[in-house]
Amino acid sequence: MREDKRPDPRCVICKKPVDPKYRPFCSKRCADVDLNRWFSGAYAIPAVEEDKPHEEEPPPEKR
Repeated sequence: MREDKRPDPRCVICKKPVDPKYRPFCSKRCADVDLNRWFSGAYAIPAVEEDKPHEEEPPPEKR
């Protein structure tokens, strides 16, 4: 077998060892904490606002 040099994965919330059942978390509690952060707006995916809206293209000509 090949020896893996990577460290054991850690929970993204509390840094305890990951439980494969709840990966990337260590428990249901940490998974729920993360879900609550998404619901409450603590995490956000940035959006890029365009200066001017796209103009609608005319429909293709029928042949």
